[in-house]
Amino acid sequence: MQLVHAPVFSAATRIRPRTALVASADSSFRERLSSILTGLRWQVTVAEGGAQAWAHAEANTLDAIIVDSWLPDLDTAELLTDLRKAYPAVDLLTTGSFPVQESPRGPYRQELLYALRRCQDTDTAAWNAAPALIKQAAAPGRIIPVFDSMTPGNHGGLSAAEISPVFPPLPTVPPLPILARKADTKPVDRLPELIGNAPCMLEVSRRIRLVAPRTTPVLIEGPTGSGKELVAEGLHRLSPRSRKPFVAINCAAIPEALLEAELFGHTRGAFTGAVQGRVGRIESADGGTLFLDEIGEMPLALQAKLLRFVECGELQRVGENETVKVDVRIVAATHQALAEQTQSGAFRSDLYYRLAVFLIRTPSLTEHPEDIPELVAHFMEKMGRDAPVKHVDSEAQAKLAAHGWPGNVRELEHVLERAAILAGDESVLTPREIDFGYTVN
Repeated sequence: MQLVHAPVFSAATRIRPRTALVASADSSFRERLSSILTGLRWQVTVAEGGAQAWAHAEANTLDAIIVDSWLPDLDTAELLTDLRKAYPAVDLLTTGSFPVQESPRGPYRQELLYALRRCQDTDTAAWNAAPALIKQAAAPGRIIPVFDSMTPGNHGGLSAAEISPVFPPLPTVPPLPILARKADTKPVDRLPELIGNAPCMLEVSRRIRLVAPRTTPVLIEGPTGSGKELVAEGLHRLSPRSRKPFVAINCAAIPEALLEAELFGHTRGAFTGAVQGRVGRIESADGGTLFLDEIGEMPLALQAKLLRFVECGELQRVGENETVKVDVRIVAATHQALAEQTQSGAFRSDLYYRLAVFLIRTPSLTEHPEDIPELVAHFMEKMGRDAPVKHVDSEAQAKLAAHGWPGNVRELEHVLERAAILAGDESVLTPREIDFGYTVN
């Protein structure tokens, strides 16, 4: 009787714990592979989607990343390409047929392949193993899909000598039918902060999920009242910085003379009225996210000082010569066309290109009017937390749908709040209560 043994590895590879990330929407796959790798003395982190995988990759030092063929929030092929660029030294494997760039073979590839084969042996679904990847266990080369053209018990024409150094013998089992995934037809999961299923709103959610796990600066452009701060909050919530502060400052709401001290802080006696020193908004966001709303209203002189902070991560409090190192992710927002303002000189072009590394545009309400009924239901439910829930009749809904909404979603919320007040004790809002005359934007 032939015994099945796991690969034997030298003591040198046992000095530092090996760390792996397993990204899959399939909980049983995550549990099986994590259990096997843990038995081989790996430290395993799991992710249910691509955004979560990015967060773990940025927060941990990894030796290997294993990505399943489908993820619920990100395109797997794009994720693999980005992971390879961001982490070229990490051993990257996938269970799908996606092209991945050339990369060095990790020192623990043999263990990873063994774990995947063990996982295959206990899986009830159809798993395939790529013969070319098996050959890579002995030589570096292209990282290709782990499961591609070989079913359990069928070694794809490889000899026993080519397979035995990598995997122990596995029992021959009849091939199982390949189970089709529904990845290509699954809609984008919208964020709970963003109400509406129009394509333009789903695109906002998609872009948030793509960039949230990274430290990339983001510029949010959109008309007043379209939910730019909600986007910024969503970026922070889905980022590895979510447990650190989210600090928001409206650059248009603070007088120019005080904005610098508000942002960068000041020492005692730095200016008239500064009876004590104060930490600025940037410094108070250390480790978290700084949201600069209406960045287009920032004075040019202050833009130059902000540019220096964005470039080197150091700030100087007003009235102080020492610099302070601060780690924040900057998310800026504006209702203006900053690209055009750089042409006229109203906004610094060098700062613009530093902030607009990744752009997210929030659409006006007129671009997704089909979401108005859902938005109405959301706001009525929100108001119902502190008072009896009211409902909007069909005629009032039609009146809302016909409005132009210059104030966008914020205007809709205010119109509904005013209508609820005008309705008094009535539980149903009619066109009589829908008044657009005194909307506060």
